[in-house]
Amino acid sequence: MTTATEHVLAEALGLPPIERAELVEGILSSFDFPSRAAYDAAWAQEAEERIDAYDRGDIAATPAAMVFEKIEKKYSA
Repeated sequence: MTTATEHVLAEALGLPPIERAELVEGILSSFDFPSRAAYDAAWAQEAEERIDAYDRGDIAATPAAMVFEKIEKKYSA
């Protein structure tokens, strides 16, 4: 890794978990994956199925704020 890359990584690791995830998604999106459309479609289908299951009462939900708080506590130590 170059010094510049190490600097960028160090800066990225200092971001909150959500911002790091957004950064990773942005970087991964910059690659041209031929099968990316298939993965995106599969995840979209999975999301729809989970929403439907939630609407039917088959699964419960945890407020996002609680999830992010737990992640922040786990990784900020």
